[in-house]
Amino acid sequence: MNQSFAVWILIGLSLVTANLPFIIERPFLVLPWAQKGEPVAPAWMQWIFSIVFLCLLAGMAYVAWLLIGGAFVALSDLGSVALFIAKIVGVFLILALLLAYPGWRNRAHIIEKSFFVRLIELLVFYCLVGILGFAFEANMGNQFPQTWEFYAITFSLFLVLGYPGFVYRYLLRHRKR
Repeated sequence: MNQSFAVWILIGLSLVTANLPFIIERPFLVLPWAQKGEPVAPAWMQWIFSIVFLCLLAGMAYVAWLLIGGAFVALSDLGSVALFIAKIVGVFLILALLLAYPGWRNRAHIIEKSFFVRLIELLVFYCLVGILGFAFEANMGNQFPQTWEFYAITFSLFLVLGYPGFVYRYLLRHRKR
């Protein structure tokens, strides 16, 4: 994979995922507490659902890192390029289905996400895009150790990319329905 192509994929994906929590009102995560408008379930059941969901999400992220990071792509061979793209598309589809599950589960209810929940979703999307970046880096063969400064700067950039969604959600006036 070409390094500039991987960087542009990550920038575009970061722009989209940084704005999703602010633009879409449906939840992306199963949280251990009930959000406003969500049906109240026993606390132990919500904790179990939340832990299982987060374990599935972390497991899928690890599988994505293994599939994409360990893939061999020979740019001269059309079959290996097609297989690599199929792996990326498959990982995106499975992650999209997994992240759509909380919204599907509460489809009969109107849920209002708080700002804190949106920040948690933003952090989860940052981690998922970061894992994809590490997978691309491992695929190209030049992994570098990162320190806390790297994560502080990239998370700040991710927050800046999410600013249009924040403006849309909190600073623009919306018509009452």
